[in-house]
Amino acid sequence: MNEIISGTILLLLIMDPLGNLPIFMSILKYIDPKRRKVILIREMIISLIIMVMFLFLGESILNFLNLRTESVSISGGIILFLIAIKMIFPSSEDNNTVFTAGDEEPFLVPLAIPLVAGPSLLATLMMLAHQYYNQMHVIIISILIAWLLTLIILLLSELFLRILGEKGVNALERLMGLVLVILATQMFLDGIRVYLKL
Repeated sequence: MNEIISGTILLLLIMDPLGNLPIFMSILKYIDPKRRKVILIREMIISLIIMVMFLFLGESILNFLNLRTESVSISGGIILFLIAIKMIFPSSEDNNTVFTAGDEEPFLVPLAIPLVAGPSLLATLMMLAHQYYNQMHVIIISILIAWLLTLIILLLSELFLRILGEKGVNALERLMGLVLVILATQMFLDGIRVYLKL
């Protein structure tokens, strides 16, 4: 149960639904509200399929590259730490990123990839697949819970932005970044500990 909770928190922090709220809304703002929900659900389902596919391919990729568990844990900790730093200290370029869709509906890019199932999430899934090789159900349940929470937050995007405001959303994202720093540090230290025991 603890593995499922920690896995869910980790994936949810990387999916970063609160940080993606303004971007999702700016992409879908010219689309009819009813159609907007359909597009959002469709893109989230596509991202889920990509995540599950990558989860099962991830272990094969690591075996092919002959990577050891501790090296995956250490590098994973470094990657997550960098993501967390970006969440805590976003650059002006990140804040000003605008996707223009024109009159066309977004499909696959940029909503499903890279906003939800981005490179950092896919790398994390590859790492988790190696870590929980004999407990794949743990990661699948974690993915489903994190995915469902992300979907709910994005579906209620207007409500969240109205209640929290832009400053509130930014503050929450920074708080999530701090939690991710702690998780990343723990992952890094676990990898070092295993390596030193060899």
